[in-house]
Amino acid sequence: MTSQSKDAFAALINPYLDKLYRLAYRLTSNVDDAQDLVQDVLLKLYGRRDELTSIREISPWLGRVLFNQFIDDKRRYGRQPIKAIDTSADVEDHVDVANGAEPESSTEQHQTNRRLTAALARLSEEHRIVVLLHDAEGYKLKEIQELTGISLGTLKSRLHRARGRLREILEKDGTFSGASTCSSVDEVKSDAL
Repeated sequence: MTSQSKDAFAALINPYLDKLYRLAYRLTSNVDDAQDLVQDVLLKLYGRRDELTSIREISPWLGRVLFNQFIDDKRRYGRQPIKAIDTSADVEDHVDVANGAEPESSTEQHQTNRRLTAALARLSEEHRIVVLLHDAEGYKLKEIQELTGISLGTLKSRLHRARGRLREILEKDGTFSGASTCSSVDEVKSDAL
């Protein structure tokens, strides 16, 4: 291992680290698990660093490697139920007055975010992953298909059902009501193929 090969690997991977970490976090819903997942992927990739230079579109390929590692880890460690996020203990309750936000609107936004996070945690894993990848991370359905190996029709169905279930949960807890839910939830990209 020369320092030149380490530098070349770092130069190749560094532009994608933030995206890899965000994807890992979306998949694991846990900071420590996301960091471990990215680290495991980077260790595997370092051994294959010569192959990386020949890959034409590295970003989707890296996402696929990370997703496969996530699936492998889940199989290896057994099925673990999705844990509901404890929004009372882990989230800092602060108001962003320094940035000019009104305390009331900042608090309302914070509470809405907490409810949305809790609602996402109530979705099945397959629905949560597709809605987070598509609506939160901005992946196109075609990219998610490449990432997961799931057919496009199945992904469209899962995205539709996930949004519907999310809308139902948010309406039930009073976060959104009727028409405002439709515009708020569906405002996120509808079908960006």
